[in-house]
Amino acid sequence: QVQLVESGGGLVQAGGSLRLSCAASGSTFSMNAINWYRQATGKQREFVAHISSGGSTRHTDSVKGRFTISRDNAKNTVYLQMNSLQPEDTAVYYCNLNRPNGATYWGKGTLVTVSA
Repeated sequence: QVQLVESGGGLVQAGGSLRLSCAASGSTFSMNAINWYRQATGKQREFVAHISSGGSTRHTDSVKGRFTISRDNAKNTVYLQMNSLQPEDTAVYYCNLNRPNGATYWGKGTLVTVSA
C-alpha cells in the first residue's frame, strides 16, 4: 500500500511562487515514477508533470519554463516548484503513482489559489 500526502498549497498573487511537496510512504518509492495533476473547479483533472525513477522529467506545455518537478529519494518526496504563477494555475494539485501491476494511488490534493 502506498500513501501520498501533498502539501505546500496556498494563496499567492499572480507572478508569485510556491513549492508543492508530495511525501510518499513505502520502501520502493525510488523505483516509481510520480506524476502531478491538477483539477480546477468545473474542469477535468489534467496532467501537469512527470518524473521517472531515474529522474527524467516531462511537463505539460502550459507550465514549461515555469514549473519544475524534482525528487529526493532519500526523503521519499517529490516536489513541484511553481514560478510565475497565473490565475489560470488555480486548482487542486494531486500527486499520483502508478505501479506496473496496474495499481494507482492518489493523494488528497493541495489547493493552490492565484489571485490577479
